[in-house]
Amino acid sequence: MTWRRREFDFDDFDSSDDTNRALSASHVCLYGITHAVVTALGASPGLVFVHHGHERAFVYDIADLYKAELTIPVAFDVSAESPPEIGSAVRYRIRDKIHEFRIIDKIVNDVTKLLFEPAEVDDVLDSLGASDNVVHLWDPNGLVAGGANFDSET
Repeated sequence: MTWRRREFDFDDFDSSDDTNRALSASHVCLYGITHAVVTALGASPGLVFVHHGHERAFVYDIADLYKAELTIPVAFDVSAESPPEIGSAVRYRIRDKIHEFRIIDKIVNDVTKLLFEPAEVDDVLDSLGASDNVVHLWDPNGLVAGGANFDSET
């Protein structure tokens, strides 16, 4: 496999070589996941730390924290395999790595650490339920565990 540099055309995915298409596909997956977590936490995707001039600057800032460990290795591995549909192959591989890498937990923790004072981080993570493995739902009286029946008549 030969790769010279990062080259891509936003308007023409197929104009790049396999490795650049794999990088683009893997990064887009990571951006989508990161955007979902950032907005679920109530943060603004446009908050600027490093990237600027884009409505998703904060998403890109946070996603960049994980590219070297997650998306870049996947892109190069898939590119080396030369599958017929590189975008699809990358998306399947990223899907598997998301679970293995626990990316959603990492994003929650990193965004919280970035936006709150160090003394507040543990309390915030606890209030989000990030310290356990429970999906929480909003309730007028606070968070409640998902997957439970709260109907008083049953």
